[in-house]
Amino acid sequence: MPQPLTPAELARYSRHLSLEGVGVGGQQCLKDARVLVVGMGGLGSPAALYLAAAGVGTLGLADFDVVAEHNLQRQILHDTAAVGAPKLRSAAQRLAALNPSLHLQLHNRGLTPANALDIISGYDLVVDGSDNFPTRYLVNDAAFFARKPLVHGSVFKFSGQVGVFDPAQGGPCYRCAFPSPPPAGSVPDCGEAGVFGALCGVIGSLQAMEAIKVLVDVGEPLRGRLLVYDSLAQSFQTLNLARDPACPLCGAAPSLRQLEAQNYAAVCTPEPSAELRELPLNIEVEEARALLAAVPGAVLLDVREDYELEICRIAGARWIPLREIPERLNELPRDRPILALCHVGIRSRQATRFLRANGFKRAANVAGGIDAWAARLDPALARY
Repeated sequence: MPQPLTPAELARYSRHLSLEGVGVGGQQCLKDARVLVVGMGGLGSPAALYLAAAGVGTLGLADFDVVAEHNLQRQILHDTAAVGAPKLRSAAQRLAALNPSLHLQLHNRGLTPANALDIISGYDLVVDGSDNFPTRYLVNDAAFFARKPLVHGSVFKFSGQVGVFDPAQGGPCYRCAFPSPPPAGSVPDCGEAGVFGALCGVIGSLQAMEAIKVLVDVGEPLRGRLLVYDSLAQSFQTLNLARDPACPLCGAAPSLRQLEAQNYAAVCTPEPSAELRELPLNIEVEEARALLAAVPGAVLLDVREDYELEICRIAGARWIPLREIPERLNELPRDRPILALCHVGIRSRQATRFLRANGFKRAANVAGGIDAWAARLDPALARY
């Protein structure tokens, strides 16, 4: 049952309440709303922050990645202390600090063909901050089947775009504008092409604006329109989008009638993501354990001295003392994660830098070492 705004909430959102078209009724709509934000990256960061600040009652967050140092140039939900931690944990801490009354629902496997429809059906609106085409099509298709409005956003180098796809209200879907994804590898991602960090703030904020307009029913949301922004020219252009009668999803004779995994073959799931993604120099013990469980052949490399092993050791860890690593590189895989660990993380950081300098690009240091592992994951391990 909807809960009326409290006196504290009336004070907190007073600048909304004085707006014609919003008022108490509009703020109540925001409190009652359930919004899903897909991706806690460059777009999801500002979108989630502004939705939380605006008073959206329930915010769902979907992501399975971890914070990397290169994310911090644009992903403002996270900070340096969060590097190596799951993005969902970092995002939840920041959003809860911004608005303690916010109810958060975390989806730590992200969206997949198996779960997308069930997850999206539980929300009133979806904000898509994903950074790859297969996920965008998956989110669009699931939103269509669930009859939920979708606020789309994307960025590339110095430009971005925003639109609202809402076929349930007669508008086009994402496939009406872009019937099928481009061939794999034909469009570089931001890691290859680069992206203006502040551009993500512009587009993500516009996504939050469009979501609030839809929820409050104020103004003219970008239904059937695509707003294109050129940050170098500082210009906006609005393109009108018509519903395509031949759309494979929402057209008169659709060929897509359900979410089938083969239609989203390149959608990342936690297992291949963990196996293939770039690792930060330092990762937390929780992420190290998750990687070891998720990636076949991942190595936990213990670089301590033999006497330290007598005190405590982690089952399954490979032992090579720091001083012996240069002569034993051929014992380590170059295509698997190598997670170096020592007592508190100092020697293992030296090992990680040496490994990376010698071509082991997936080496990472377990921050805090076995001491942090004992304190946070396995109290049965002796601490020294």
